[in-house]
Amino acid sequence: MSRCPALFISAPSSGSGKTSITAAIARSHARRGRRVRVFKTGPDFLDPSILERASGAPVYQLDLFMGGFAHCQSLLAQAAAEADLILVEGVMGLFDGNPSSADLAAAFGLPVVCVIDASAMAQTFAALATGLQRFRPELHHCGVIANRIGSAAHGRMLGEGLPDDLPLIAALPREPRLILPERHLGLVQALEQPGLDAQLDAWADAWEAGLRPGLAFKPMDFAAEADAPPKPLLQGRRIAIARDAAFGFIYAANLDLLRALGVELAFFSPLRHEALPACDALWLPGGYPELHADALGAHPTLATAMAAHLAQGKPLLAECGGMLALLDELTDAAGEAHRMAGVMPGRAHVQHRLAALGLQAIAWPEGPLRGHSYHYSTLDTPLAPIAQASNPNGGKTAEMLYQHGSLRASYVHHYFPSNPEAVAAFFKG
Repeated sequence: MSRCPALFISAPSSGSGKTSITAAIARSHARRGRRVRVFKTGPDFLDPSILERASGAPVYQLDLFMGGFAHCQSLLAQAAAEADLILVEGVMGLFDGNPSSADLAAAFGLPVVCVIDASAMAQTFAALATGLQRFRPELHHCGVIANRIGSAAHGRMLGEGLPDDLPLIAALPREPRLILPERHLGLVQALEQPGLDAQLDAWADAWEAGLRPGLAFKPMDFAAEADAPPKPLLQGRRIAIARDAAFGFIYAANLDLLRALGVELAFFSPLRHEALPACDALWLPGGYPELHADALGAHPTLATAMAAHLAQGKPLLAECGGMLALLDELTDAAGEAHRMAGVMPGRAHVQHRLAALGLQAIAWPEGPLRGHSYHYSTLDTPLAPIAQASNPNGGKTAEMLYQHGSLRASYVHHYFPSNPEAVAAFFKG
């Protein structure tokens, strides 16, 4: 049993400022020497990259479908044993999705605070805040945060309309200079924002200036049975992992699992034209190959090295953007075609509208895995799929799984802890 203060930060909708507020709180405490652990609700790679920079610690996903209750409970308990503060950022609106942010907060008894964009509100702010509080009475709402207020007087008026059991915790002004840049999949990755640290400090300053007196993060108990470590089924194996601005969609829990399986991880950057490291297996995660197609196509050795890797029957897992980089051709959203590695037959086209989104359950030959899909591209390949994913919410997104020799590819971003044995069996070859 570990005790640690915790806060679940949600909102009525996406775009309310959850990420910036969570990052502001994390940075405010971290720069005072406190150990802050931040989690993100659901599958997301972009918000966690910002939150990791803010807190100075890896950010893990809490998802009741991909990881399950016991896995999420274990992650929280591990964090509580080593942290001074736990922050969990929600996804979309508080009650949106299945499982929703509210489901996660209720499952672990986490105190909830909602961030509300007050830029165009007066008395309706209190009505919205109390409506969120009362919609599911089993949730514990400890306050509300007013974001993008117009003035100090505006903030005072918002606070005066709230009931005593739902205090205004903080009121932050509208600051256009603090808005994070976005692109088609969400926020721009932290590693692509050279001014991010200064921006995070400015957010922390705004949080501290807008904080109302009396906020106290109350410690709560986190208990979980210790997970039995996986057997070192990949002891002595070396897996090369592409990691840079083109291939940045990597769950921290996936890396932890590979290490626990006994893997030596060898990271390399295709964008910097680094050579494929000597390895027993290769993982190309998702990312933005369409934004860096010319640089990837100009790599002097990677395509040949990957072809040789596959000719030796060594495993290669390619997810979403990693898969696109292996095709014969990739056409970007501007209509320009780019030559890619040519080790997987087919072509892809990036469009301006969303092509697929949703949680995914997929049956690998080695066993079932879970993950998610989110992309703007469409694929045309002569390969016949060996499996098709299903969406637990009944959505239309149902991605295909392709096998081409020792290459396995899909639009699915797999969550390795959902089936460690299957992952180990694939990478063992």
